[in-house]
Amino acid sequence: MNVTATVWAITIGVILALFAFDLIFHARKPHAPSFRESAVWSAGYVTLALVFGLIVLWLWGIDYAGEYYAGFVTEWALSVDNLFVFTIIMSSFAVPREHQPKVLLIGILMALGMRGIFIALGAAAINTFSWVFYLFGLFLVWTAVGLLREGGHEQEVEEQRENRIVRTVRRFVPTTRQYHGAKLSVRIDGKRVVTPMLLALITIGFTDILFALDSIPAIFGLTREPYIVFTANAFALMGLRQLYFLIGGLLDRLVFLSYGLSLILAFIGVKLVLHALHENELPFVNDGQPVAVPEVSTGVSLAFIGTVLVITTVASLLKTRRDEKQAKKANRIPEVREVS
Repeated sequence: MNVTATVWAITIGVILALFAFDLIFHARKPHAPSFRESAVWSAGYVTLALVFGLIVLWLWGIDYAGEYYAGFVTEWALSVDNLFVFTIIMSSFAVPREHQPKVLLIGILMALGMRGIFIALGAAAINTFSWVFYLFGLFLVWTAVGLLREGGHEQEVEEQRENRIVRTVRRFVPTTRQYHGAKLSVRIDGKRVVTPMLLALITIGFTDILFALDSIPAIFGLTREPYIVFTANAFALMGLRQLYFLIGGLLDRLVFLSYGLSLILAFIGVKLVLHALHENELPFVNDGQPVAVPEVSTGVSLAFIGTVLVITTVASLLKTRRDEKQAKKANRIPEVREVS
């Protein structure tokens, strides 16, 4: 895949322009987006992502287009799971609803920057050392196991991590527990202190690093092209702010999402290990010769990821609906009184 510096510059410029427009649009009048506004913007960003895939198809062929779509779907699913963590952070810091879009957008921009760094490092490592695929694969399997263990306890895990971050910041930086609009710091009694808004951003930024550690190895398991890795991540992050307000109530219903994501990460991890064996250069594995193992195609990967996400979503909605019906039924049971 031959991507010139000009194409890179145009792509990054367009992506940054879209983020800037989103930020300016919100900054003009801080508000919590309505359902209709969120739906329109989310649909627009998803449409942009799909159209960009067609551009990849036109310029570089069906194989790279398939890699892009598989990467976009995977990163988008991981981003939706990240929204649950953002919800916990917003709730813990009691961020005013009208300022949540700005916090989310800044957090998303930080996430894109973090992922850009990890993409550059990952691509350089892969081009230099083929055995990095072993590390990526094993790391994803380990992450999948951890995600499986946290299933149903994500809130407790995130709150513990958040408390550690806040305690560390407050140990070195004077803070106030009151919000002062959207300001990150204010002067009180002649002393500069930071507001909970900045603490929320710091927590989201640190969380973005952890998200990048999962998402970048995952997409490198679907494509080795840095351009596809970057654009799939960028388009998955675009519209995440609007999606937060669009499916805020739905997040609590996706009870099996973490299990589905753990299965996807484990699948990609195994795929990476198989690819590493296919290109093996480690002297203590098969005497440094490639191992004849099957490799998973992009089409199979896309089909597997899509199937898992559909089953996970449907199963989650069915379970929550059943639980709600059982709860309503239990509340209707009349109280039994003893007759003396």
